[in-house]
Amino acid sequence: MSTVTVSPKFQIVIPKKVRDRLNIKPGQKIQVIGINNQIILIPVTPIDKARGFLKGIDTTIEREEDRV
Repeated sequence: MSTVTVSPKFQIVIPKKVRDRLNIKPGQKIQVIGINNQIILIPVTPIDKARGFLKGIDTTIEREEDRV
């Protein structure tokens, strides 16, 4: 776990270990969520990178109209 300091302009630096592990690049968007006195930073994945991430998922589910 790393500790960062908030600058007078309310900026922080994401530690290199974390940037490398999450493959965060300069200019990348990060979603910021505040929940219960916590700040959660979530890297936004471009939609073109998400293509195919559900490959192989089982889509055979029982639908309501199939039960009739």
